[in-house]
Amino acid sequence: MTAAWVSGSTRARALLSRGLGPRRARRLAACDSCAEAVAVLARSSYGHDVRPGQRLADAQWAVLATLLWHLRVLAGWLPREGGEMMRLIARWFEIANVDELMCRLSGRPAEPEFVLGSLATTWPRLRGCRSLTEIRATLTASPWGDPGGAARREIQLGMRLSWAERLAATLPPAARGWVAGATALLVARERHAERRELPAGTGERSWALLGPDALAAASVADMTARLPSSARWALLEIDDPSGLWTAERRWWRRVEDDGRALLAGSAFSAGPVLGAVAVLAADARRVRAALELAARGGGDDVLL
Repeated sequence: MTAAWVSGSTRARALLSRGLGPRRARRLAACDSCAEAVAVLARSSYGHDVRPGQRLADAQWAVLATLLWHLRVLAGWLPREGGEMMRLIARWFEIANVDELMCRLSGRPAEPEFVLGSLATTWPRLRGCRSLTEIRATLTASPWGDPGGAARREIQLGMRLSWAERLAATLPPAARGWVAGATALLVARERHAERRELPAGTGERSWALLGPDALAAASVADMTARLPSSARWALLEIDDPSGLWTAERRWWRRVEDDGRALLAGSAFSAGPVLGAVAVLAADARRVRAALELAARGGGDDVLL
């Protein structure tokens, strides 16, 4: 234990007050309009980026931008190895930035980029890419590695699987089930909901995380039976691709519950820091869902 881990763990626990929590999220979801919900949210800790008058998509983006800001602040309190863990976790935002970059390259509307600062892995170089081929080459020469192809879908899947592979090898054991479960959901959506085979270039990473038997499954139920126990929990009782959304809710519930368990420990280490990140990420997801419900006239069903 070092003084930096003590400071970082203390800061991580303090950051929990920056979330909205289930009860306040339900009240947000019950607002009669998106404008009302955004105005309420702008007066909360999410007001770091949420502003009154924002459209739904802009406010949902701002919720994630606020989460990223919390991660950047927290990283500044951690020792070097903690900062590296936060940079790895923040690769989700780099993936999102590349998704939007590819939209702009194809002439489609795109959301603003997330400001990663010191948590960037390769984004400063990726930002200047002018083609999908250039994006692939830049990724290949970086810690991301070759995504396996230069098509948009190959880059998207390759980055996500690269991230999952690195998380599984780096995060504390308590979080590895999260990674395996999320990978199972990703592959199940691709193969059984979208009915698309995984690109050849992503095969090895998928095998490493889920095993080759699961990738050969003919259905979601068959895939579940073939998964290792670390990933099987995410798809249990899902017999049809239409039920994958409930599996995603289950995944988030486990992540949040596990995160709170990590925070309940007395250690000053990576555990409470990772727990705080998990709880804050789950809160941001819930708040984004609440905004969407308010935009539809109010309700709280998906938050239960």
